[in-house]
Order: sequence, then structure tokens, then C-alpha cells
Amino acid sequence: MKQRIGLDARCGRRISVGMRTYIHEVVARLPHVAPQYEYVEYTKGENLGISEQIALPFEMWRDRIALAHYMAHYVPAFAEGRFVFTIHDLIHLRFPQFFRFYIRPYYNTVVKRACLKARRIITSDRRTIADLVHFFNVDPAKIRIVPLAPRERFFDPTVPFVGERPYFLNVGNHRLHKDIPTLLRAWSSLPDEYEVDLYLTGKDDLDGELQRLSTPRRKAIALGDVSDQELASYYAGAVALVHPSMLEGFGLPFVEAMAVGCPVIATDESIPEPISDVALPFAVGDAEAAAESMRRMLDDESLRRDLVERGKSVVRTLSWERTARETANIYAEALEEK
Repeated sequence: MKQRIGLDARCGRRISVGMRTYIHEVVARLPHVAPQYEYVEYTKGENLGISEQIALPFEMWRDRIALAHYMAHYVPAFAEGRFVFTIHDLIHLRFPQFFRFYIRPYYNTVVKRACLKARRIITSDRRTIADLVHFFNVDPAKIRIVPLAPRERFFDPTVPFVGERPYFLNVGNHRLHKDIPTLLRAWSSLPDEYEVDLYLTGKDDLDGELQRLSTPRRKAIALGDVSDQELASYYAGAVALVHPSMLEGFGLPFVEAMAVGCPVIATDESIPEPISDVALPFAVGDAEAAAESMRRMLDDESLRRDLVERGKSVVRTLSWERTARETANIYAEALEEK
């Protein structure tokens, strides 16, 4: 009889787009890459609710789950038994001032306990290991790094978007730790001879800054919500993706952009390890350095072409099949441990 793996695949309103992608892609592939297990998916119930704290543990006990996988940072407060736990980053503890007051206590109690009780902790980039040790005193020996990947649709041929002028692109939400003000300072400080726009996905929630910084010769534009097809087209047409975030776990927009053929300029605190050699880094908050990288990308076509080709080569080594397979290998470790 196959051992049962319980997958906490709930995607409530608190689950980010990146986490949804991770959960969906891994859950879809596990039965194919590791058919030696039987998988039971749990998809009902909101996070931080009674269903999470009582119903979910009861259902896993009733279903005789041999190993549970909590795939996001929402987990039963007194999770017991054998389980693995995915933590992509600890941004909420690095920058508690940017989040609601109850987030830090939640991490320091529920998330910390789960990290200490878990048989294995899965994270998507090496940079998170230091935070797990620092904030939770986790034993590094039980942390496993499993990189994420672009979705397959971003490898498909794409017609580039053609705007009124060349443009830089920023993809993601506009939360405070994303440090959009540094991006705006970098773009607006480009010399006047550079007629280049700035596109940001998401709604215009920046208090009129986009309009204030726009001129007849270059504009900052909020694109609103875009479909994956539209996003791929924006990636393909951009001079570069520019990402000023103070911290990222594993920036999926980075590898999606590279899969399409868009080079990446980003802070050294946000570039995931697999692509660290094929992106242009700058220090957090350093608008001058970001602007210099943007100028280089506009002026040096051979540099841009080199980054595009090397970026495509690197991201071809990443796949969700690989992510799922390495995840299943971690299940085996956890099940075999006494």
C-alpha cells in the first residue's frame, strides 16, 4: 500500500500570486514524477481560520497521512506528526514595519514552532537559510533548497509589445518593501536624451508619483492587471525588467522574464542564486547604481544581447518537474528518518 502524502494546497485570499503558482505547479506534477506515493490534496478552508486549526489536522489524521506538506506559511498552530514545511522568505520579520501589527507575533509563535517541529524545511533560495537560523534558530542540516522555475507558457514564442517609446518594466505588487520609490528615482534621473518609458504592472496606487514624474518625452504607466499572455508580450518588448525590492525569496518574474528573452536589473538582495551570474545587480536603495545599469542596457546592445542569451540558457535548467522531483526526494528523507 502506498504511503499517503497530505498536500496543504489551500489558496485563500492571503496567498500571494507567487505562492499560488508554486502550489499549483508542484501539486500538478508530483503524481507524475513520484508515483510511489498517494497524494491527498486539501484545498478547502481559509487561512488563519477554524478550518485550518481544527478541520485540517483532523482530516489528515482521518485520512491516515504518513507525511504532511504545508506549502505556505499558514499552518496549524499545533501541527504534529511528520511534516515538511515550505518557507520561501522571512520578509515579514526582516521588515515588520511594513506589515500589519499581528504578523510578527504570528511568525514568532506559529511559524517558528512549525519550523522547529518540521522534519524538513523547504526554501527556494540559499539566502533564506541565514534568516531561518537567525530568527528561529533552525538547524541548517534540515533545510533543503529547491529552486522554482518559469511556467511553461513563458518559453513559448511571443510577439513583443511595441510601445510609443522603448520602456523598462517592473512586475509585481507595490508593497513598501518592493521599494518602488528607488525605481522611480532611477528612471526619472536618466539624462534627457533617453526617451524611455517605465511600465509597472498593477494599479496606480502611488499617490500621483507616476503622473508627476512623467514628461511629454517619457511616461510612467501603470498597466493594471495583465494576463499571462500580455505579460509575456511586455517582457519580450522591454529593454529590461528592473526590480528594486529590499528582499525576495525567489523572484518568479526574474526567471519568467529571462525565459521570454528580457534581461534583469535587480537588487543583490532579490536575485535568486541560479541567475546571479546573468543579471545586473545593484545595492538596495541605490538609485544611482540602478540608473547606471539602465543606461548600460540602453547604450550597449552587445551587453543586452549577451545577458538575454545567457539568461535563456540558465533558466532552461529550471523546471517545475525538477522542483516537484526534488520535493518528492525530501519526502523520502523525512519518511525514512527515525
